[in-house]
Amino acid sequence: MRGYFGIGIEHTKTAPNMGTLYRSALAFGASFIFTVERRYNRDKTDTVAASRHIPLYHYESLDDLLGHLPHDCKLVGIELDERAVSLNAFSHPERCCYILGAEDLGLSEEARQACSVLVQISGRYCLNVAVAGSIVMYDRLTKAVPAACPQCLAPLAR
Repeated sequence: MRGYFGIGIEHTKTAPNMGTLYRSALAFGASFIFTVERRYNRDKTDTVAASRHIPLYHYESLDDLLGHLPHDCKLVGIELDERAVSLNAFSHPERCCYILGAEDLGLSEEARQACSVLVQISGRYCLNVAVAGSIVMYDRLTKAVPAACPQCLAPLAR
């Protein structure tokens, strides 16, 4: 599969959400994870030692994150927003950085404005931030695998 992606949370509040996102990032092939203005204290929630395989970056502010994005890397916001496109119809960029908002604050308007696109997951209610991030990464993987490896999903067609 070509390209790369990172995923992170702005103003993340709890260590368990970061632990879950970390584990999912390892499972779904993320290149890195990050926080922007984190509010949690480190905790032992990384149950698969993902930190040994994927770097975790902490950014002091949104500007700090934007100043460190890799060249030609799109910032994609995951948020319930009237401007957002549905994840079902979304084509993931080859190189991107997904940013989610903390459950209590959501993605800041400043972050929403900085994103090249906003994407939302259809559903009746908002999701846990780590669950939402996991769904987005899984969606990226399933949309990319058929092009790279058609036989990888063949058992699912039965």
